[in-house]
Amino acid sequence: MQIAAVIPARYASTRFPGKPLIKILGKTMIERVCEQVSRCQTVNRVIVATDDARILQAVEAFGGEAWMTRADHASGTDRLAEVAESLRVDLVVNVQGDEPLIAPSMIDAAVTPLLEDATLPMGTLKTPVREWREFRDPNVVKVVTDEVGDALYFSRAPIPFPRDEWPEQGEPASQPKAYRHIGLYVYRRDFLLQFAALPQSPLEILEKLEQLRALENGYRIRVVETEETSIGVDTPEDVVLVERLLTAG
Repeated sequence: MQIAAVIPARYASTRFPGKPLIKILGKTMIERVCEQVSRCQTVNRVIVATDDARILQAVEAFGGEAWMTRADHASGTDRLAEVAESLRVDLVVNVQGDEPLIAPSMIDAAVTPLLEDATLPMGTLKTPVREWREFRDPNVVKVVTDEVGDALYFSRAPIPFPRDEWPEQGEPASQPKAYRHIGLYVYRRDFLLQFAALPQSPLEILEKLEQLRALENGYRIRVVETEETSIGVDTPEDVVLVERLLTAG
């Protein structure tokens, strides 16, 4: 089976312009992401999808593969679909371009169910929520699944809501019984093209969560649990943290 990992990488960023090219211990962030993805056992090909010639040149300079895409895409998924249209592959993995510490095992874990079950159109990951602060944070997307691991819902709200344990003040000593969604996706190529062509759905617009479009249109999303996690680089301070972790590791 042919599997391509596509890494959307834009130069423009409100909080951190040019972050794909920021240096992390001597290598650009996009190079470090490509190195991690290339270590996956399931992925045959790694492609950076960008709308900026500087990123294209930087990727080609370290021997990576980069494709120029349109600059008017509304989301990374649209950029992914543009690349997928020209690929002859079975599965396409969407890997965030700002996670230089992503573990290859996380990507392999998300891919595996689609290798084993031909009826699954899409997959992603979840990891246990560790703190009540995290559970309450609307920037931390939570996910609820059924008994086989298919997503029931994704939300920025605290779900499932612990009615009998919700503290009036402070935080209980116990860990929340909830899962955090990890924004890594695996698609069957044909489904990705269908998904990108669908109009935005009401819940997607309300929660600002693109994956809800799939659920609202009746598509299954298999969610694999992992103990691994990753760190997204959104600010210069995050770069310092990543460098510290790389040095310590």
